[in-house]
Amino acid sequence: MAGLGLAAALSWLPLAGHTAPVFPDKPIHLVVPFPPGGGTDTLARVLAERMGAELKTSVIVENRPGAGTVVGSDYVARSDPSGYTLLLNTSAHAINDTLAPRLPYETEQAFAPIAIVGRAPNVVVVRPDSPFKTIEDIAAYARTHPGKLTFGSSGNGTAVHLAAELFKETARISLTHVPYKGASPAMTDLIGGQIDMFFGTAGAVTPLVKAGKLRAVAITSTERSPYWPGVPTIAETYPGYAADVWYALFAAAKTPPAVIDALNRAAIGATQSDLFKQRMGSEGITNSPNTPADLARYVHEEIARWRKVIQDGHVAMG
Repeated sequence: MAGLGLAAALSWLPLAGHTAPVFPDKPIHLVVPFPPGGGTDTLARVLAERMGAELKTSVIVENRPGAGTVVGSDYVARSDPSGYTLLLNTSAHAINDTLAPRLPYETEQAFAPIAIVGRAPNVVVVRPDSPFKTIEDIAAYARTHPGKLTFGSSGNGTAVHLAAELFKETARISLTHVPYKGASPAMTDLIGGQIDMFFGTAGAVTPLVKAGKLRAVAITSTERSPYWPGVPTIAETYPGYAADVWYALFAAAKTPPAVIDALNRAAIGATQSDLFKQRMGSEGITNSPNTPADLARYVHEEIARWRKVIQDGHVAMG
């Protein structure tokens, strides 16, 4: 019996020297729930490059578009909670909690928040010959001509559409929404005089504003953008208004906290790099350090805020 006891004890000795694998010890897949070539995809590829350098591994961008980001999001929600499959989503992550019918996951339970990796304002643009010089010019005209002014967006239920709906609600005015299948046709019609204004992302409208084909009236962030220093915020006229586009990283729920912390450090380090700031500046995207808890709290607030806008505006997914 004594010999058996000694053998049993010795059998555990190799385990004593074992340590948990260092994260990461293989490539990480970064799922983008949008097609290749768009603004989120561009951000993802710059982020992947810098995060890979921070983590000393490859970060592979994988596009899984469909159902307004739900397809790619569900793929990550069902993935192994190891930190090797990540989701880069936008404000749609919070918007879909109300807008998308029968989500296959619970937004706040299915994902482990990692970090906000970028914020950018939407921009309200008009034609250069438009009589509207300020956001209050637009609101004042709309009050005396309810429903006459038209605004375009890149589609029903998109973040830019909801930014306009929030403006309508905040200013207590009536505008007529004209949805398009993307930003380009909307801006073409704006230049051609078919609509009066457009709520678009900074990346989409910047080239036409720089070319003098459109004029920026206001931005939707709470503070002026370093990339649009001369353009006032809507909040300067209507305090409390805010409709940033944001980008954030998530993993599957139950990913170990130590892994989440490592990913957070790498993500924030990436967004503070010169390469990220240089490449994303053209999109009007900035970022500051934040924690997983910050992102969890922000998603909770965003879900509640956009739910009210969607329900009050009777918005349906396009």
